[in-house]
Amino acid sequence: MNKNELRQHITETLLEIAPDVEIAKLDPAVSFRDQFEIDSVDFLNFVLALEKRLGIKISEIDYPKLSSVRGCLSYLAMESGEDPKVS
Repeated sequence: MNKNELRQHITETLLEIAPDVEIAKLDPAVSFRDQFEIDSVDFLNFVLALEKRLGIKISEIDYPKLSSVRGCLSYLAMESGEDPKVS
């Protein structure tokens, strides 16, 4: 799965959990919590939805790595064997 496909999965999953998020205005380097209102339950639902969508298991210890678009891309690229140096 390439970077653009991963980004698409991330944004679609994010919109399922937080439909009011303006994806075009998201800063990939800034945590979701600092950009819009997402509580711990919403974040957990986001991670679980990513697991289901991508057919992977994400260890609870890795959840903090998924706190931003860039973090998600890096983690998921590494898990799928892609280049983890994504923007």
